[in-house]
Amino acid sequence: MPVGALIEFSHVTKSFGHVSAVNDLSFTVEPGRVTGFLGPNGAGKTTSLRMLLGLVTPSSGTATFAGIRYHDLPNPLGTVGAALEAASFHPGRTARNHLGIYATAAGLPKQRVTDVLRTVGLADYADRRVGGYSLGMRQRLGLAYAMIGDPGVLVLDEPINGLDPEGIKWIRGFLREMAGEGRTVLVSSHLLSEVQQSVDDVVIIAKGQLVHRGPLTSLETDVAPQVIVDSPDRDSLAAALTAAGISFSAGRTGLLAAAPDPAHIGHIAFAAGVELSVLHRQKSGLEDSFLKLVGGGDSL
Repeated sequence: MPVGALIEFSHVTKSFGHVSAVNDLSFTVEPGRVTGFLGPNGAGKTTSLRMLLGLVTPSSGTATFAGIRYHDLPNPLGTVGAALEAASFHPGRTARNHLGIYATAAGLPKQRVTDVLRTVGLADYADRRVGGYSLGMRQRLGLAYAMIGDPGVLVLDEPINGLDPEGIKWIRGFLREMAGEGRTVLVSSHLLSEVQQSVDDVVIIAKGQLVHRGPLTSLETDVAPQVIVDSPDRDSLAAALTAAGISFSAGRTGLLAAAPDPAHIGHIAFAAGVELSVLHRQKSGLEDSFLKLVGGGDSL
């Protein structure tokens, strides 16, 4: 079973001329867990990952795998698998041909190509030209390339971006499976909602600086539970809630009732003969916490 390596950013800074892309960034990523690397577009996520993979040289600081820089790894393909761009494959070649070239260069058996194509669900399309692939299929091919050396670490930049619901569901399961095998999984995104169902930990940056690090649950707020409810006859709904002793306030999509159970609010409306058009529990405060940390960036 693959053994993941600890990823460590230690006081990493990168400037391009007078522009600071990443500033004194320090955090670790643990094996056996999926870590979401989050922040608005332009926050410095891709630059950070490129420094980790030796594609960009830090102005100062280090980014390492178990204390070793990428360029110094004795077996980089077998240690780290990375997918930074899903569309970087030659459109005239087949998936099998693409992966075969990489496998041969790394001294891997041809069977490994078949194995990774099966893992990512492309076995039936292995001999089709990549130019005819959908975005989701290209994402899977990028993952197949990342897996070719059976690495203990996966570094994936926006793997869910642009995918349909089926593709998103598949990648979420794939990430959980990889972490379950003991691998270190670092996945970037500019949307918490994209990775919320698949990550264990979050690292959030904004304007090149770390603003939060911890388990996903650390973003939860201590906001009292509320139910969002609305009716074509909002005045009658408000009167029914008042009569039942339920406090509420007007929200953008309805009334925010101070109650933990939508069924209770629904019963109050039913007993008062009020028709409802909206009734659900207010979503977790995770997204609100995230937006506050990154300054509520419009790019989200």
